[in-house]
Amino acid sequence: MTGIILSGGKNIRMGGENKAFAEVGGERIIDRTIRIFKEVFAEIILVTNSPLEYLDYDVQIVTDIIKGKAALGGIYTGLFYSSSEHCFVSACDMPFMDIRFIKHLIERSQHYDIVVPEASDGLQPLHAIYSIKCISSIKRLIDGDNLKIRILYKKHKTLTIPADVITSFDPQERMFLNINSKKDLERISKIEN
Repeated sequence: MTGIILSGGKNIRMGGENKAFAEVGGERIIDRTIRIFKEVFAEIILVTNSPLEYLDYDVQIVTDIIKGKAALGGIYTGLFYSSSEHCFVSACDMPFMDIRFIKHLIERSQHYDIVVPEASDGLQPLHAIYSIKCISSIKRLIDGDNLKIRILYKKHKTLTIPADVITSFDPQERMFLNINSKKDLERISKIEN
């Protein structure tokens, strides 16, 4: 399986600072993410529109095939370049990912096109597994400028991982916390790792 990291956001609410390089617990989020991915995936693809910022990392760096199509465009690009049947896709700004939970998703993915957690606050499309079988559906959505990832779930064989399973791995429900603003970073930095 391939691990795909999406790092293509504009970081507007971060004042233009790349949130992947924000520090939580004394470690940059991107360093932590890549370290976790290297323990799980033989192939790691980082999708970014600023590739020069990531040249120091030993991962495959690609840019969006179709520009300006948000996270759905990033998923499309990652799947396009993947050499695996299934890919775990994550946003670059999630500092509390859990290796055990990622492995649980992988174990459940064999007979599905999509495996997506459904936490108490809803589906988590940027911490999910997608099959390359989704590529043509994604392309049709992009061509129609319909960038809602969740539409894919009705078009493919999808397994949702319920909240009770998620909390068995992550009782504090912090696995899906992400950083969209400096205020989020301050709040997340106060949480013990």
